[in-house]
Amino acid sequence: KRMQGFNTLWIPGTDHAGIATQIKVEERLRVEEGLSRYDLGREKFLERVWAWKDKYEARITGQLKKLGASCDWTRQRFTFDEGCSRAVRDVFVNLYEKGLIYRGYRIINWCPRCLTALSDAEVEYKDQPGHFWHIKYPIKGENGYVEVATTRPETMFGDTAVAVNPEDEGMKHLIGKTLILPVVGREIPVIADDYVEIGFGTGCVKITPAHDPNDFLVGQRHNLEQIKVMNDDATMNAGAGKYEGMDRYECRKALVAQLEAEGYLVKTVPHDHNVGVCYRCGTTVEPLTSDQWFVKMKPLAEPAIKAVEDGDINFVPERFSKNYFNWMNNILDWCISRQLWWGHRIPAWYCDDCGETIVSKTPVTACSKCGSTHIHQDEDTLDTWFSSALWPFSTLGWPEQTEDLKHYYPTNTLVTGYDIIGFWVSRMIFSALEYTGQVPFDTVLIHGLVRDAQGRKMSKSLGNGIDPLEIIDKYGADALRFTLATGNSPGNDMRFSDEKVEASRNFANKIWNAARFILMNLDENEYAPYVPKNLAIEDKWILSKYNDLVKDVTESLEKFELGMAVQKLYDFIWDVFCDWYIEIAKIRLNGE
Repeated sequence: KRMQGFNTLWIPGTDHAGIATQIKVEERLRVEEGLSRYDLGREKFLERVWAWKDKYEARITGQLKKLGASCDWTRQRFTFDEGCSRAVRDVFVNLYEKGLIYRGYRIINWCPRCLTALSDAEVEYKDQPGHFWHIKYPIKGENGYVEVATTRPETMFGDTAVAVNPEDEGMKHLIGKTLILPVVGREIPVIADDYVEIGFGTGCVKITPAHDPNDFLVGQRHNLEQIKVMNDDATMNAGAGKYEGMDRYECRKALVAQLEAEGYLVKTVPHDHNVGVCYRCGTTVEPLTSDQWFVKMKPLAEPAIKAVEDGDINFVPERFSKNYFNWMNNILDWCISRQLWWGHRIPAWYCDDCGETIVSKTPVTACSKCGSTHIHQDEDTLDTWFSSALWPFSTLGWPEQTEDLKHYYPTNTLVTGYDIIGFWVSRMIFSALEYTGQVPFDTVLIHGLVRDAQGRKMSKSLGNGIDPLEIIDKYGADALRFTLATGNSPGNDMRFSDEKVEASRNFANKIWNAARFILMNLDENEYAPYVPKNLAIEDKWILSKYNDLVKDVTESLEKFELGMAVQKLYDFIWDVFCDWYIEIAKIRLNGE
């Protein structure tokens, strides 16, 4: 676009990557110094994180510069700089005052290793081998029992009911009866709820409101007690009786043995199921109730869905709009608080004397209700994506109405990967509509992932990642850039190999040699501007082919078909210009 004469702005920047960065710094502290963040304290720990950030941010931007990314480096931004931080505080307070941000005790995804809440987008699902344990729950005052199947028997300490479908003819006679919770001995009711699917499993479902998102909703409908049976590190708490202090999986094994020994275990059935894991560390997440901050999503999601439906924002390829709609139409309230030190501190203060909560854009020193100075700020920080969601306008100076904001906003093209449509794209869209009244961009170009030669995702654990600086030192930046564009089609993954970069280097050498040949044989003072009617037939032919090329490449670029644009350039330069035209020109150059 810049080459076409457009006033084009590409702002470079980085986010603070809350969970990932804190994990790395904590690991280094533990391995190299045998310390935890608590040993250092919040202030000293954050000094270490800033040093880490400065080092790796410089590496990231250095790679981009070496690749030749044509950003305006004078405008480089970071999610913690003062402008972005101010935008975060403004948005939080405004949403809170509108009733769209609230604090509540709800079921969330909890990572026992990172020791923080996660949003739904931060949980990945992987097939894992497991079991269905079928357990007898005796009916009080009768000889019979109901049979319940579970994949997580260790949560049964928190059961507060068993549910059956009210329309299930084989089960409705149980409604209102009382069961005895095995091992625990607590009495729990049989309730009627259409959450239970008729014909699936045993027809009876144990309800553990504090440890399952669906059970939590059932518990709210029936006013059931929430009994939390795990600690933050996924060890069992006092609610698990003699199993207190045991790891959740150790408890599972021991509990199943006890159930079998006491005659409660009916059978064990192998069962593969989708298990949620933390997207950063891979630890199996634990759904549990917790007091957290949330964004009420339904009012924000509706206009964002409409913007894509109406064509104000277009996905390229269009098929990725389905990913967007699937995420947005099924969106739950967004848990935005993180139990981290590296992040934007939540701008909420609590009065120690009267319990008042004060949410403010500026630091609070006294309670607005009782005047007490005994107040403290919320210890938690915001989800990294909360600040990244504001990127299209916060980087241009919002909430100030700057010249940049007036001139460049709304923006045109977002280029991103399909794996963060839920994390980032959706959040930028609803945030922009809420705060600027305009869409943040008109086009979302989705690219695939760069995989290794075997098609595997690059990762540190596999050791199959590449350092672009090493590739550039060996083959040159042009060769690497050309490799990444060659065979590239929107939304599709590509495989990376040294052989491909070698082929691109050979092409770059071909261009270099052609340029040297021309410059050796061209005396710019000797030739007057060409007049078309004086051109030889081969000159007219190559100019005709060149004009076709300009048209075709431009059309391909306009459609974001980068791979096709590159292939047309390659075919023209190698086959037409070098192999034909230069060879024909040699006849004239070598003659009189």
